[in-house]
Amino acid sequence: MFPREHGPGFPGGRQGGRPPGGTQRAPLGLVAGARSGDKGGNANVGLWVGSDAEYGWLRSYLSTERFRELLPEAADLPIQRYELPNLRAVNFVVGGLLGDGVASSTRPDPQAKGLGEYIRSRYVDLPGEFLA
Repeated sequence: MFPREHGPGFPGGRQGGRPPGGTQRAPLGLVAGARSGDKGGNANVGLWVGSDAEYGWLRSYLSTERFRELLPEAADLPIQRYELPNLRAVNFVVGGLLGDGVASSTRPDPQAKGLGEYIRSRYVDLPGEFLA
């Protein structure tokens, strides 16, 4: 579903691919897709994966607390998390991230359209079996 990078050209990569066990620091986007946007001053981010095994990992790994770590500017904001098992997805709503909304936001991404890609770019501990 998503490209898997292998070899020495990939950050942390090595000749011959990845070990099947353990974890490796890599961008979340290697296993997860994302879509994001706004509703008033709130940002909405949905992340999904392509297999049941990846979903089991995603739903246990990507807690509200871990999401806050990936998005430090949301540290003091209310975050709601929703699980969507039939879609193999989790969804986060970050209250007030965009201030009073798109017209008053001073963020570089006032509609939060790029927020999903930002979260996908963040390095996390991915299970090696998903990178093989």
